[in-house]
Amino acid sequence: MNSRVVVLITPQHPRAEAIDWHALGTVITELAELYRLVKETRIDLLLVDQDRNDLTQAVATRIRRYNPLIDIWRFSERDRHPDETEPYVDGHIAIEYGQEGVRDKISNILGDKQLLEDYGLVGRSPQLRGVARTIQRIAPTDVSVLIVGPSGAGKELAARAIHKDSDRADKPFVAINCGALAEGILESELFGHERGAFTGSVAKREGLFHKADGGTIFLDEIGETTPNMQVKLLRVLEDGTYYPVGSSSPRRVDVRVVAATNRDLTEAINERQFRDDLYFRIGVVKLFLPALLERSQDIQPLLHHFWNSGSEPNYTDSALNLLTRYDWPGNVRQLRNFVTRMAALKPDGLVETADVERFIAEQHASSTNLPVSTGRTVEEAGQELIYRAILQLGNEIRMLRDLITSHLPDEPQEQPIGGMQDATQANLKMEDMERKLIEQTLAATGGNRKETARRLGIGERTLYRKLSKYKLT
Repeated sequence: MNSRVVVLITPQHPRAEAIDWHALGTVITELAELYRLVKETRIDLLLVDQDRNDLTQAVATRIRRYNPLIDIWRFSERDRHPDETEPYVDGHIAIEYGQEGVRDKISNILGDKQLLEDYGLVGRSPQLRGVARTIQRIAPTDVSVLIVGPSGAGKELAARAIHKDSDRADKPFVAINCGALAEGILESELFGHERGAFTGSVAKREGLFHKADGGTIFLDEIGETTPNMQVKLLRVLEDGTYYPVGSSSPRRVDVRVVAATNRDLTEAINERQFRDDLYFRIGVVKLFLPALLERSQDIQPLLHHFWNSGSEPNYTDSALNLLTRYDWPGNVRQLRNFVTRMAALKPDGLVETADVERFIAEQHASSTNLPVSTGRTVEEAGQELIYRAILQLGNEIRMLRDLITSHLPDEPQEQPIGGMQDATQANLKMEDMERKLIEQTLAATGGNRKETARRLGIGERTLYRKLSKYKLT
């Protein structure tokens, strides 16, 4: 990384004698100069004098249109994290550290950015920086790693980063989705088979563990494996031996295992769906990947990263605001699909609020289909449909409220706006209904959160968030 640091200060700064600003980076005093720099060159870090009140959220958003990964930090009297008054600022550096202390802090910030770049992790959120630092610590070891996170959060990308930074980097990395294959097929894929082992096996075939020998194997969705398959995985994890299908002769491999799941495996253990001994074996180290909802700072960099059109991505302010407020239940994978669509439909155009609203409406429509019959009565299936419809209506009311708010002028209004008052009242009533529905469904399922989320037609993480919101935990 060829890092570029820019310092935006007030002319004739009162603390100029304490800090040599020019030794930290390029010093500027005017916003116009900052705009010129971000258009012409890559800037990794912008340091802002605490006395500068002209660096508003609108200015930060405009800067990040050109440099989506730019970090913005303020000098202040003490170190502190971003607060609600300036959510666009990534942190504060205590000026009392003096020249060397500030220089060390800058070095740490740039070091985190370098890690993210090395690992192919796109974003600037503190959560993603924490993931990168954890990978840096565990990659050189040979311990098994369990990556936990929702679907579409980038678990395979994290697994590849672990392999890339390990002593096995020059050996193979192979990946398989354990939840996508039936048990018999999965066993053959992992361990291989002998000729004639089953119908259609006309030739001997080596499995993925053999192909990954000396390297890393990534077992995605390991929580979906059967107890019988878990026994065989435990054996190869413990002593490196396995048996190809149809063979009585053991094979031995030297493979590092990185597994991943979007399930709560402790709950699966309690339900006797997952072996606790395998859980402790694969989870020597756990790496938690947060949902995109929990790291909204990464949305704008990802929008820019996935744009494959010849032109630069261009979004209206209201469209960007809506994109950062959306909860992205499909996480990074869903966001990438959105960008791919926009790049195809509007390669040289402007992505507007209507484009975002249309996409979000389609996502909700696809998740509110009639429930498929799986042994439930017609009454139960109909009740689930009602649950989904009411929850969806609540989401739409909240989106309407946010949309109205985003179009209001910045100046405070002397009288409350009737439309906003009505929307707020409707939203409160809907939240009461939502709370009651969740309480009733929890009671009907005996407190089983996974089943509750399934009946309500929402993700488990969304359910946990609502349980916390309504203090139902």
